[in-house]
Amino acid sequence: MAELILNVDFAASERPRKEPGNRKHRSFVRRRRALERRGALRQKQLPAQAPPGRGAQRQPGPRGGRRGGNAGKPNPPRAKANGPEPADPKPKPKPAAKGRAPRAPPAPPKLVAIDCEMVGTGPGGRTSALARCSIVGYGGDVLYDRYVRPAAPIVDYRTRWSGIRRQHMLNAVPFGSAQREILRILAGKVVVGHAIYNDFKALKYFHPKALTRDTSKIPLLNRRGGFPENVAISLKRLVKELLHKDIQVGKSGHSSVEDARATMELYKVVEAEWEQHLLLNPEQE
Repeated sequence: MAELILNVDFAASERPRKEPGNRKHRSFVRRRRALERRGALRQKQLPAQAPPGRGAQRQPGPRGGRRGGNAGKPNPPRAKANGPEPADPKPKPKPAAKGRAPRAPPAPPKLVAIDCEMVGTGPGGRTSALARCSIVGYGGDVLYDRYVRPAAPIVDYRTRWSGIRRQHMLNAVPFGSAQREILRILAGKVVVGHAIYNDFKALKYFHPKALTRDTSKIPLLNRRGGFPENVAISLKRLVKELLHKDIQVGKSGHSSVEDARATMELYKVVEAEWEQHLLLNPEQE
C-alpha cells in the first residue's frame, strides 16, 4: 500500500498578532522600529534611559531647589557646628550707671542765692525763727527781700548778727505768706547758700539735694583760699580771702542781701570745676 504523505504548511495558518492602537499609530511604530534598527534616529530622539546600576537622577526644580512642595523656596539657614554665632563686632553702648543720670550744668537763669536772718523765740530765745529773707539772681539782682514776722513772739532780736530791730516787724509779712512766695521763687532752681541748711530750717522747707549748692561744704573753695578742706570756713573769711572784700562789718548787723550776693560770687569762682565734678559724680552733691 502506497504511503500517503501530506505536506501541510502550518505557518500559513498562523495569523500575525495585531498590534494595539489604530492603523496610523501602528504604522508610526513600525517606521520608528525600522529607523532604530538602522540607527537613523538622532540621540535626543531616543527614549531616556537611566545609567546601569543607578536610579534615575532627580531633575533640579526652579532656582536649584528640589521638585515638590518646597520648590522655589530658599533653603533655611543651617546651624553652625562650631557653636553659637560670633558676637556683633559693633560695640554695644554700656548701660547707664545706677542712680541719677548725669545732668548738664545749670543755666544762669536757673541759679539763685539765698540768705536768711533769724531772731530768737521760745524759752530763752533759743529757737531760731525767720525774720528776713533775701534772694538774688545770678547777676546779683534782688528777686525777693522782705522782713518776716514769726508766728511765735520774739524774745531775742539778735540785732548784733541779724540786724533785725523791733520797728522792722511793724510791716513784716506773716510767715505763712512769706513762705509761699519764697518757695514759688525757689521751685525748680539751683539754690546757692552758705550753711544753707540753717536757712531751709528757718523756712521749714528743704530743697532737693541735687539742686542745692552749699559754699560751706565745697573743698574747692577751701583749697583756693588756703584753708583745710574738711573745715567749715565762715562766709566772711572766704569772701575776704577769695574776693578781697569785707562784709558783715560794723555793729548794725548783717545784711542778707549782701551775704546772698557774696555767696553767689563765691560760687562763680569755682562754678566750672564744681559743676564738672557733679556731672561726673552725680551721686555726690
